[in-house]
Amino acid sequence: MRKLTGAIFQSLDCVMQAPGGPEEDPTSDFRFGGWSQPMFAENMGPFEKLIMSEYDLLLGKRTYDIFAAFWPYNQDNPVGEKFQRINKYVLTHSGETLDWENSHKLSGKTADAVAELKRSEGRDLLIQGSSTLYPPLLSARLIDQLIVMTFPVVLGPGKRIFDGTEKAGLLKLVDHFVADTGVIIATYEPGGDVKTGTFATKQPSEAGQARQEKIREGSW
Repeated sequence: MRKLTGAIFQSLDCVMQAPGGPEEDPTSDFRFGGWSQPMFAENMGPFEKLIMSEYDLLLGKRTYDIFAAFWPYNQDNPVGEKFQRINKYVLTHSGETLDWENSHKLSGKTADAVAELKRSEGRDLLIQGSSTLYPPLLSARLIDQLIVMTFPVVLGPGKRIFDGTEKAGLLKLVDHFVADTGVIIATYEPGGDVKTGTFATKQPSEAGQARQEKIREGSW
């Protein structure tokens, strides 16, 4: 079965919109396109190894449109040459044709389509951009690895990976790296169900019991 990795560029407040350039995705009046470039380090640790490895891309339609308008015209870049050669699997309900060579349309529910793709023969899969893919794929536990690159910047409104619809789950940290520019690169794998506990060592006080009663009544 193919493994699926998500490689995420995000701000401290979890915005991942338009990290690469001002015109990448200005929807909803996003004003900070290209925010990751000034903090991109010469050594980005695990991300460099990942991006130059062998994989096929899994993309949402908008990220596909961004890539298809850029990478075929930048073949002098090793990443551009790779993206041109490999398969691009695109989750879309659009009737538009996918004209970039080696592009393939995936239809139906996101989780079902990706589960079927993972069962097929071929290279492992990498998500780039494509924020809308994460909630359903995380909920279905179809992502085998997350490489989260958190940049030291706060952006405010913008597209985020997590929208509150994803199913709860635990992640296990398997690697970490800090770039010279302060970018924290953390690699996670699925860790099962969320576990809970308490730091309390005594029974609730009278004030604590009164607060809990208000919670039950809906008046807190």
